Amino acid sequence: MIFINSILLLGALGLVFGTFLAFAAKKFEVKEDPRLTKIMEALPGVNCGACGYPGCEAFAKAVIKGEAPKDGCIPGKRQGVPEKIKEIMSE
Repeated sequence: MIFINSILLLGALGLVFGTFLAFAAKKFEVKEDPRLTKIMEALPGVNCGACGYPGCEAFAKAVIKGEAPKDGCIPGKRQGVPEKIKEIMSE
């Protein structure tokens, strides 16, 4: 009988904590700007720092905030990155 009670108690605790975690995940979900992923896909992804930021993601965030110029990615200029970023930002 103790074995069955232990299993029921563990199952109930798992259900309660699982429900709490699901609620907390939805409540504290971090909303990310969809333009960030589009700009990250447009960038070459070399994380060289030539733009003055510590990586492509930091550069993309700065472009979205308006702190960095759209043509700041030096390696991406030949690939047409500034035009792609301008197109993404105008959407």
